[in-house]
Amino acid sequence: MGIPFQTGDKERAPAHALGALEGAAQRFPVLPMPNLAWNREVEAATAHLYERVAKVMPAIEWAYHAPYVKAINELKRERNAVILAHNYQTPEIYHCVADFVGDSLQLAKLAATSDAEIIVQGGVHFMAETSKILSPEKVVLTPDLEAGCSLAASITAADVRALRAEYPGVPIVAYVNTSADVKAEVDICCTSSNALKVVESLGSDRVIMLPDRYLAENVAAQTKVKIIAWRGACEVHERFTVEELESYRADHPGVKIIAHPECPREVVEISDFAGSTAAMIDYVRAKKPARVLLVTECSMADNVAAETTGTEFIRPCNFCPHMKRITLPKILDALVHIREEVTVDPLIAARARVAVQRMIDLG
Repeated sequence: MGIPFQTGDKERAPAHALGALEGAAQRFPVLPMPNLAWNREVEAATAHLYERVAKVMPAIEWAYHAPYVKAINELKRERNAVILAHNYQTPEIYHCVADFVGDSLQLAKLAATSDAEIIVQGGVHFMAETSKILSPEKVVLTPDLEAGCSLAASITAADVRALRAEYPGVPIVAYVNTSADVKAEVDICCTSSNALKVVESLGSDRVIMLPDRYLAENVAAQTKVKIIAWRGACEVHERFTVEELESYRADHPGVKIIAHPECPREVVEISDFAGSTAAMIDYVRAKKPARVLLVTECSMADNVAAETTGTEFIRPCNFCPHMKRITLPKILDALVHIREEVTVDPLIAARARVAVQRMIDLG
């Protein structure tokens, strides 16, 4: 498997996304900052929401979060906004203020069907771009423009053009965990759940997959198509090792190990199940294992545990520092001031939309 070296350094918000006081901020007036005191009114108004997270959050912590939860839920109705929360967001965001939860593409598709004028993306920058690509008429806000992604940062549009020159005629598949600029240069996108289907739909004996080397390796193990992979990786998933997981098995007899396909091939091979974040959640809900270890970002275990009974979650805590840049105070600030708007050049968005739509059309 050929693996070109990565050239990216850090995913940065493009210059056209940095106009915090322009664009949408001119259409929506700044609102007063709500009162954020913890009191009996806040306690009563949010008690039903605390029930959702009580299994994973002590009451003393909820006293800090609850005023923000109440203010955000009231403000998003006033703003006609929806909040999207990726599976890796913390429980107070995922369970208490989000309107839609799931993986990045699922969130963008759901947001596109809503009547909301504003989308607040609880996730990293490329996810906000994908939402803007599928909802160009809506205002898309990210609570922190510096919430990047090591995987998305590992490849640029120029890198894709260089790959085309090196491998003329070979179709290129981009994981959705890429920037809009990269999506605009490829033939079709994929997710971790449909990557194999997308690769085999192209009818080619060779396919370039980017940017995740481990997803590419895990797909290559399931197909006769030769995969030419880029050398990007998720800094969360690449840290898991066979030795670590075998140690958990020894310490927790009977534990079911469920891995994300962004993990190294040898980790996936020793797991009991491997699949996308949605597939991992579905596995726990359907199989109801007595003990489970989710080999992915650690907040997802909290989110699933909060709504699951009868399953003990063994928690290796590899957390994503970029996802953790998204907080309730930053979500509230974005809604109050309508700042940190994400825009995508219309020409790039139109080309990127073709690649995303081709994937969606596969079903």
